[in-house]
Amino acid sequence: MATETAMPRKKMRILLMPFFATSHIAPFTDLAFHLVAARPDDVEATVAVTPANALVVQSALARRGASHLATVKVATYPFPSVDGLPPGVENHSKVKAAADAWRIDAVATDEKLMRPGQESLIREHAPDLVITDIHFWWNVDIATDIGAPCVTFHAMGTFPTLAMFNLSRAAGAVDAAGGVVTLPGFPPPEIQVPTTELPEMLRRQETADDRATGNAVHAAHRRCFGLAVNTFFDLEHGHCETFVGNGYVKRAYFVGPLSLSPSPSSPVAAGGGAYGSRCIDWLDKKPPQSVVYLCFGSLTHVSEAQLRELALGLEASEKPFLWVVRSETWAPPEGWEERVGDRGMVVTGWAPQTAILAHHAVGAFVTHCGWNSVLETVVAGVPVLTWPMVFEQFIAERFVTQVLAIGERLWPAGAGVRSTRSEEHELVPAGAVAQAVARFVEPGGPGDAARKRVKELSVKARAAMAEGGSSHHDLRAMIDDIMEEAGTAAAGPVLSG
Repeated sequence: MATETAMPRKKMRILLMPFFATSHIAPFTDLAFHLVAARPDDVEATVAVTPANALVVQSALARRGASHLATVKVATYPFPSVDGLPPGVENHSKVKAAADAWRIDAVATDEKLMRPGQESLIREHAPDLVITDIHFWWNVDIATDIGAPCVTFHAMGTFPTLAMFNLSRAAGAVDAAGGVVTLPGFPPPEIQVPTTELPEMLRRQETADDRATGNAVHAAHRRCFGLAVNTFFDLEHGHCETFVGNGYVKRAYFVGPLSLSPSPSSPVAAGGGAYGSRCIDWLDKKPPQSVVYLCFGSLTHVSEAQLRELALGLEASEKPFLWVVRSETWAPPEGWEERVGDRGMVVTGWAPQTAILAHHAVGAFVTHCGWNSVLETVVAGVPVLTWPMVFEQFIAERFVTQVLAIGERLWPAGAGVRSTRSEEHELVPAGAVAQAVARFVEPGGPGDAARKRVKELSVKARAAMAEGGSSHHDLRAMIDDIMEEAGTAAAGPVLSG
């Protein structure tokens, strides 16, 4: 008698290749986790990084709980040898000087240096799908050569991405703008940005190499199978539609916020060891919505002079605060710790941001407007005071303050020069910090209206990731589309006698 025997499923093997920054590696790892969680019988995922970055992947998985460490694999390829860069420094978050960050950027965008190691790994693994950071645009060609689809993944949202795309394609737009540029091709409201606040790549005089790289990036977007973005449709619906409508990519999948668990009611583990426990224990003793949380991300270097002004401003605000300072050698002003007492807590290095923002005691977030932080504050429903410093952060600030209206600038327009170049950025004085913080969090202040709006977005963010939500749908649609393209759909039952 014939019987049905189920053949083992052939899993779709996905190789993910993030840029050398924790702010990219973490969401790439989150995406890998969600892809496996969505279809564990059909998908296996490997995050490919240089050796010193492997721990960043493992730490990102561990924050979801120890049981998830084995759900995503890690593969490594060599980091090129670079004159002047200390051994083992392969991540923006580990650099001690701006020159080291520049060297990492120079390496990452150099096809001659980066492509050989990445191509060797891709060919060795022979994946069914490559998901690449757009910094490594050449991976689209490598994937095509081995017969695999390639998806580019953007760790930042569609608003800042489109802004930079449109400005880079509008020949001479920045040079002709004088002191201020209007973001081209955007729906209302009109967004204006001083040229000093534009990313360095848009400010410097364009060279032939810059034009060639820009053309290669745009061509890679058009040739790749599709684009995945760490955002959700209800957050950026007008800008999401523009990506496909303007022909930037063939397909687009909006799959965030990836910091949420597959079941959004299940929080990501706090992690952080002793620091994490200390932070939460300290917050447990504070009244609801009373604490101002400050963190400027893993890429930003704040000067000693600015740290001093910030410390004195927080002291003068008379509001409780939890402040993450990246520098482990910074010393506060003499007598400051005694004067502040238990009203403030300073954490050096790293803190469990998602757990902190989710705590009922946190009432406002002073943020650099990195995209991960924007999504995390939206998920938590916490309003923001913005303090951008580098890269696309000033553009993301406009989205937060002018489009979403979930916060306001800490330093008002016209108060001083802000710039993506640290030497041009004026010192924000202690008095401005104290005034902005005290005004924003006072009862009936602007923070209340912003909180109402961001809490509405928080509900939509969780709904997007929940079963049947827009991001839930797009994540699974991406898997289905690629399995169909790659011909790796699960084998059906066969008859044996």
